[in-house]
Amino acid sequence: MARTPAGTPPHPNGAERFNEERATYTMKGSQPDLEAGVAAIREVLATLAPRPGVYRMLDARGDVLYVGKARALRNRVANYTQIERLPLRLQRMVAQTRAMTIVTTNSEAEALLLEAQLIKRFRPPYNVLLRDDKSFPFILLRTDHAFPRITKHRGARRAKGNYYGPFASAGSVNTTINALQKLFLLRSCTDSFMARRDRPCLLYQIKRCSAPCVGRIDAAGYAELVDEARDFLGGRSSAVQKKMEAQMNQAAEALDFERAAMLRDRLRAATFIQGSQAVNAEGVGNADVFALAVKGGHMAVQAFFIRGGQNWGHRAFFPGHTEGLDEAEVLTAFLAQFYEEVPPPRLILVDRALPEAALLAEALAGAAGGKVEVSVPQRGDRRRLMEQARRNAAEALDRRAAETGTKARLNRELAEFLELPEPPARIEIYDNSHVQGAHALGAMVVAGPEGFVKGQYRKWNIKAAQSNDDFAMMREVFARRFARAQDEDPDRDGGMWPDLVLIDGGKGQMSAARDTLEELGIEDVPLIAIAKGPHHGREGREVFHFPDGREKMLPENAPLLFHLQRLRDEVHRFAIGAHREKRSRAISASPLDEIPGIGPARKRALLLHFGTASKVRAAALEDLQRAPGVSAAVAQTVWDFYHPGG
Repeated sequence: MARTPAGTPPHPNGAERFNEERATYTMKGSQPDLEAGVAAIREVLATLAPRPGVYRMLDARGDVLYVGKARALRNRVANYTQIERLPLRLQRMVAQTRAMTIVTTNSEAEALLLEAQLIKRFRPPYNVLLRDDKSFPFILLRTDHAFPRITKHRGARRAKGNYYGPFASAGSVNTTINALQKLFLLRSCTDSFMARRDRPCLLYQIKRCSAPCVGRIDAAGYAELVDEARDFLGGRSSAVQKKMEAQMNQAAEALDFERAAMLRDRLRAATFIQGSQAVNAEGVGNADVFALAVKGGHMAVQAFFIRGGQNWGHRAFFPGHTEGLDEAEVLTAFLAQFYEEVPPPRLILVDRALPEAALLAEALAGAAGGKVEVSVPQRGDRRRLMEQARRNAAEALDRRAAETGTKARLNRELAEFLELPEPPARIEIYDNSHVQGAHALGAMVVAGPEGFVKGQYRKWNIKAAQSNDDFAMMREVFARRFARAQDEDPDRDGGMWPDLVLIDGGKGQMSAARDTLEELGIEDVPLIAIAKGPHHGREGREVFHFPDGREKMLPENAPLLFHLQRLRDEVHRFAIGAHREKRSRAISASPLDEIPGIGPARKRALLLHFGTASKVRAAALEDLQRAPGVSAAVAQTVWDFYHPGG
């Protein structure tokens, strides 16, 4: 979290450099803005008490510029009125400030948590930002069934069961679950799938499930497997392996070679899981490890997730808006935002002393279910693990710099090839997806200088366009997208207008998009359509259509062509995935969904009792009232829906 510096600004050339920058800033005509900003802050300051809380700086449009927390709001906010003590970055912020929002809290720890929530929500331009918003996957061992199942889980942890994680990626979770199925033979199927089985499925045949669905294992035997899985995932893997090894030897001595071979395969799965750990975390227990690297004004944070002495993956993060900020301050802000959604372990290892480590530990204690320790390892296994994290952070930053350099070069080539005035900072790519016009939708993905911005992907259900008229669908999508942009950001200073629009299609799609924008009075958004060309379906012969009818092509092996193909393929992937999801929902939809006030539980009760939706519709009111789990009021609602007017 960013803090308001006090005293001499931390510029490398001291006060002389600071006065130079301040003079330059004042000469550009910002002094009146500074005075207006200070006046707005002083107006709020007069109402503040020296209590802990969170404040938000707002600009003239009401957009959030900055979120900060304070032990004493009055003292912290007062610092912003002392312009000569602020660095140039915060002077700019004050000059843009026209209002403030204040929320008081019971403690500074509460303020820290609220600050992290608001930063993730509003993404202010003057706060350190955790750019990677992806949720982390967990392994979930559900306990709401007589035969618990093991599955991958993302999002809110509402299901009853044991959660193990976080894992760094979906790939690491899938690999681990596959090995765990071989190791413990736990089912991964849904409850409804299990209830319908009358013979084992393929997973039983390939020895990745014990088939409790058809009684190939009893409840006691399955419960033993579940207990072993909990022990293994909880860090007691050695005890589990010793037990299996003893059972394998006993089976071999008893000449039960089939059972011995099965136990041997399970032991191999356990060895695979442990051998796939790229980081040696033995002796660390449960901990998250964070190291920060700095190079060329950029920062990277490397995270290792250690559970039960096993490495459950590692990931590099690249926080944004870090220019001119202290490294420890950036790491503290990063951790506060990181643990806003991820449950913290009881031990957090960092590579440097954090001035607010005690406050951070206090704030995280509630989510961790006990005391949290934030410490810098000094010796032993923890120290060696931290050194490895530091190396990984530095290497990640070097890779990022190389990738950024490549992307910058491609963006320059893109601007030259498509005749743009400058490299585009925001590229929007559009596509439609449907099957003979059914379940049609439009999709947009966004790419920036550092790659795809998945939080800004959008999809539209096609409403007006009929049948399989691709051009009409494109017109509808563009009309809705850019009419809203004109309404919400007419001045185009919100960063949501594209510098380039790339359309997956040919001349027809280009004409539809161009004409739609012209009808809206928009003539300065560059449009390009990418089509497969004369040999449709052959990669490398794409034709690029310009609004004026011109066409261009790139050499088959040109890096820029691969870049543009990747942009096109990403929107294609997103559109097809969204269409499949929409089609699946339509297939599984029920006529009962149309009845207002009837939720999933009541719908399920009605279907279980009557069998089909048509029988529910034909049922008498008295029959509806006799259905288990259906109240008289609900029965009346269903009856009234199907029999309007009595």
